[in-house]
Amino acid sequence: MHVRTLWLTDFRSYTSVEVNLSPGLTVLVGPNGEGKTNLLEGLAWLATLSSFRGAPTEALVRRGASFAIVRALAERDGRELLLEAQLQPTGRNRILVNRQPLRRARDMLGSLRVTVFAPDDLDIVKNGPGERRRFMDDALVALHPRNDALRTEVDKVLRQRNALLRQTAGRLDEAAAFTLEVWDAKLAQAGEALAAARAELVERLTPLLSSTYDALAHEPAQVTATYDAAWRDRGLAAGLAAARADDLRRGVSTVGPHRDDLVLGLAGNPARTHASQGEQRTLALSLRLAVHHVVIAETGSPPVLLLDDVFSELDPERSRALVANLPPGQTVLTTAAGLPPDTHPDVVLRLLGGGITVAGDAGNVAPGTSPDG
Repeated sequence: MHVRTLWLTDFRSYTSVEVNLSPGLTVLVGPNGEGKTNLLEGLAWLATLSSFRGAPTEALVRRGASFAIVRALAERDGRELLLEAQLQPTGRNRILVNRQPLRRARDMLGSLRVTVFAPDDLDIVKNGPGERRRFMDDALVALHPRNDALRTEVDKVLRQRNALLRQTAGRLDEAAAFTLEVWDAKLAQAGEALAAARAELVERLTPLLSSTYDALAHEPAQVTATYDAAWRDRGLAAGLAAARADDLRRGVSTVGPHRDDLVLGLAGNPARTHASQGEQRTLALSLRLAVHHVVIAETGSPPVLLLDDVFSELDPERSRALVANLPPGQTVLTTAAGLPPDTHPDVVLRLLGGGITVAGDAGNVAPGTSPDG
């Protein structure tokens, strides 16, 4: 699959824009603040139904506009696929596939798959477990859209269970005890399924993560990834029962997939605390690329690879290694400062002053310069 054309209307900084993309490597070049990331964000929204920058829908609608439109014409298995979304600041978004409205926005998941690397991905390695849980769950949805329903179910049950725990104020009467048993059973079922899917994902990622990191770093490194869920040895139902007194006292669920972690190691040490920032950035990019390869193996089709300002996050040697090891399929890459040597994009688009123009010679964009010289 590849995206041929992207249209944005009243999305972020754009009143109206049309961008034609190459099936291979398209590079978007321009100073910061020209809207390069906005283009990637619009395209990724059609695949994930959310902003990879964590922005709420109302922030995606241009100021003063009633709604935003994001459209993409893609080609899949020799057939055209038109994806359209009307983003509403309030209320439900309107989604169409090949001009047919969908009853649920979630039904569009899987129509288009993307892999996104952005500067904030450093948080996956550097920050707390929440970032890594989100990374795993987003990867699971990319693999199988049905996992979105599983993630939503776990979140819903947790909200209900936590609300009940707060209401009891530490005192559990007969009615509350019965209701808590119901939520425990639901959480045990959905939580076990989510944790099992995460653990299987990590097992599939680990060898790819190691080889990808080695290729980017140009040297072998001992990279490890482990799904950390202490409750899995005895099961979630038993874990919830053992933690009940503590949960009642604290008014919150202390055991379950919402407390698990993905533990990343480098050279035998925790990457979060012992790796350098350069190593952490390389590891974050390796995580994204490893998921990219797992999705290819599972679906038989490469997602669209979106790399936002990636060269500013890597030293020159690792930037060259990334270009040399780009996976097959469509890649859209943004940069403010030119390209590494021996980079040969199919299309270079220059963004300046709110306009987008095609650069004259896509194969001769010098390092550290704009495509126009």
